[in-house]
Amino acid sequence: MVDVRWFYEGILFIYMLSLIGFFIDFVQQNRKAKKFAFWLLCMVWVLQTFFLFQHVLIEKSFPIATITDSLYFYAWVLVTFSIIMNRLFKMNFIVFFINLFGFFILLMHVSLVAQTQIVNSGIKLVDEILIAHISLAILSYGFFTISFLVSLMYMVQYHFLKEKKAIKWMWRMGDLDRLEHFTFRTISIGVPLLFIGIILGFVWAYTEQVEFYWFDLKTLGSILVLCVYTVYLLLRMVRRFSGKTLARYNTYAFLILIINFFLFTRLSNFHI
Repeated sequence: MVDVRWFYEGILFIYMLSLIGFFIDFVQQNRKAKKFAFWLLCMVWVLQTFFLFQHVLIEKSFPIATITDSLYFYAWVLVTFSIIMNRLFKMNFIVFFINLFGFFILLMHVSLVAQTQIVNSGIKLVDEILIAHISLAILSYGFFTISFLVSLMYMVQYHFLKEKKAIKWMWRMGDLDRLEHFTFRTISIGVPLLFIGIILGFVWAYTEQVEFYWFDLKTLGSILVLCVYTVYLLLRMVRRFSGKTLARYNTYAFLILIINFFLFTRLSNFHI
């Protein structure tokens, strides 16, 4: 079971990196990120296919006998379709959401496997899902913090430029367009990290049978933070907002993040 546990951890980690790459390409039209994400997705497919054939050849059965096995096969089918669509049809929008759904299906498979395992390795798998949940959430908060600081730099420089006050050290911050683009890029990375972290948190809570986790203040606060930063991306990409308006919005978003991190954590039923 230890080898299987490491297999699940590895494939989920690679899948997660692929999702982040596809998301960055989705919001930034970044060809390098798209190429990186595609090859990572191919690695996921190879690993899934290897495990699939191992199941067929060694156990002499096709993985559809139980709901747990069927979920794994379902995830493999989605990865296969997304690779074909990516190469033949260039449907980036659909490919991203197919992979997002496939990742969720694979997580469901992992959670069911962990629930049915009584041995220590099954418990370790659940614990490591919790560690990944916390780590990704904190990492996303790090990117959001950087975006907040850059937005502050943007507003300071904007103020001095508007007042036509030239200060030597001000130019070390970088020009306004560069600061705004950097803010957008950091939030583009932070959003998928937080989203995957929240999904992992739901999987852990479901596996551990934690009560009322849907209505926990920290859970609701994390979803609110995700929604607020997602709105930032939509405002920039769809509504074409820019400049001081987005910088000010980002400072308010960071205030919500701070409230969630310090206040809602204390009021949570099961968060530390």
